[in-house]
Parts: sequence; structure tokens; C-alpha cells
Amino acid sequence: MSVRLRLTLSYAGFLMVAGVLLLAAVWVYLLAYVPDDWNQRMLYQNPNRQLLAYTFAPAAGTVLAVLLVLGLVGGWFLAGRMLAPLTRITAATRTAAHGSLSHRIRLPGRRDEFRELADAFDTMLARLEAHVAEEKRFAANASHELRTPLAVSRTLLEVARADPDRAAGDIIDRLHTVNNRAIDLTEALLLLSRAGRRSFARERVDLSLLAEEAAETLLPLAEERGVTVEVRGAIAPTSGSPALLLQLTTNLVHNAIVHNLPGGGTVRVTTSVRPGAVELAVENTGGPLSPELVSTLTEPFRRGAERLRTHDAGVGLGLAIVETIARAHDGTLALAPRPHGGLRAAVGLPAAPPTDG
Repeated sequence: MSVRLRLTLSYAGFLMVAGVLLLAAVWVYLLAYVPDDWNQRMLYQNPNRQLLAYTFAPAAGTVLAVLLVLGLVGGWFLAGRMLAPLTRITAATRTAAHGSLSHRIRLPGRRDEFRELADAFDTMLARLEAHVAEEKRFAANASHELRTPLAVSRTLLEVARADPDRAAGDIIDRLHTVNNRAIDLTEALLLLSRAGRRSFARERVDLSLLAEEAAETLLPLAEERGVTVEVRGAIAPTSGSPALLLQLTTNLVHNAIVHNLPGGGTVRVTTSVRPGAVELAVENTGGPLSPELVSTLTEPFRRGAERLRTHDAGVGLGLAIVETIARAHDGTLALAPRPHGGLRAAVGLPAAPPTDG
């Protein structure tokens, strides 16, 4: 049976029970004051229980029949009015199941349980629509980025086949470079997926130590580009995956080194502690950046017009990975252009609870 039919039968059943109890109370009350004398059959002369039952039973049956009809009809109508919001929610669910996520219920009326359910469903649809759109855009960008090294590899192989006398060393070197880029891109995609699923164990991590480790690892790259890396700040404990947070820090420092001045640039890595939170900030010198460009830098495979692809320019997922890792650790990533050129990237994370002792 449908919910509406069950509610209708429930209403009618409760109404019938109430009617029976009421009539039973009246009957018991009357019996207490009516003698049980079957010999006196005339009600108007000497009323008795048998004559009272004879006259009262048909009237009681009629009343119960009317109550049953009213309970069924009224219950059906009331149940329909009460369950009308569920009909709209069901229709929206079926629409979403067929792939249309732009539909919203927008249930009118006062705020009750059905209104809260409809609003929660609308919020879920909005987030799901944004997530699906982001996944589609990411998949399109990823397929494009992966297609490029594969197409280059095929072209190099075709050139080698068409010209067997050509020196193979140059082709092998170029194939090696293209293959490394494809491997780096694939590993970045896997890291991005892992961070988004939050499939990692949480440990106590000090961001200041990660900053020093990342700076030491990238020191050869900084020296090659003439960039000075400065690390300073307080102990900043948080809770999360040491490997992912190290990747986050490394990506920020690498991004600050690569996208810097041609020579004499500076990268400043600072850790700080705020009430209930810790912050890792990476600032670099460089050309002026517009706020519009900065707001798009966390999109996967997004590069500014001046960001050329070099052997160490990354695969366009650095800041996207940073933002995903920060969100997976219940944190935030804030990007802002510096007044005199360059970028400031600040990651805020929840502070780790204090340890005993």
C-alpha cells in the first residue's frame, strides 16, 4: 500500500476507535441506570436494557458508518495535502536520476520537516552539479594534456620510421623528455585523486619542518635560477598526512621558484600560529599579477599567459593539488597578488591539539 493509503486507513481507524469508545461509554453509562426487566417491553412505560439496545444499536451503527466514510474521505484528502511536498521531491529526484542536475525544488511555505528536506536536497543538487561540472572540465583538460605527449611520441616514432638514417640519439632524448612529462602528469593526477578521497591516516605534523625540508630539496633548482629561499617562522603543528602536506609545501615552494624573476628573485616561506589554526605562507617576487588571473590559478592545467612550459614548469596541477590537499585537511588556500609583483599563497590548517606532557 502507498503511504497515502496507509495514512488514510490510520486516520479512519483512529476515528472509528474513538467513535466506538464514545458510544461504549454512553452505553455503559445508560445501562447503570436502566433496569434489566425483559417483561416490560414498552419503552415509554418502563424502559429496560433490551429495548434500549434495540433502539440504540441502529443509531450507533449509522453514526459509525458516517464516521468511517468521513475518516476515509477526510483522511485521503488530508494525507494528500500533507504528502504533496514529497511528490515534488520525488519528481526532482527522478529528474536528477536522468542526468538533469539543474532542477531545484524550491519548496514554498513555512519551514517544517518537508521544507528542510527539500532545502537540503536542493543544496545537495547544487553541490553535485558543481562537482560534476568540475569533474567534466578536469577530465577534458586531463585528456587534452595526456594527448599532447602521446601525439608527440607518435610523431617522433613516425619520423624515425620514415628516416632510418637519422641519428637516433636526438629522438631518444626527446622521447625520454616527453615520456617523463607523461609520467609526471599521471602521478599528479593520482595524487590529486588520492587527496580528494581523503584516504589517508592523520598524524601530528609540524609545518615548519616541512617548509625546511621542501626548501632544502628544491635548493638546487633555486640556485640554478638565481633565487634565494628564506624559511622562517614558529613551530606550527597540525594534524594530517605527512606525505600529502609535504607535497603541498613542495608544490608551493616549487611554484614560487619557477614563476619568479629571471635572476635575483626571492622566495619567503613563513609559518605562523593563530588561535585554533596554523598558517603556511609562501611569497615570491615576480611580475605583476592581476586579481582576475590569480583567481583562476587553482584551476587544473591553468597557466598564466607568461607561464611557459619548460623542463621544470610542472604539469599545471601544482596549485590545484595544493588546494585539494588543503581542503582534504579541512583547510583553505588563499592566493593574493603582491603590490610590487609576485604572489602570496597562504594555507590555513586547523591546529593540532596539544600533546600530554
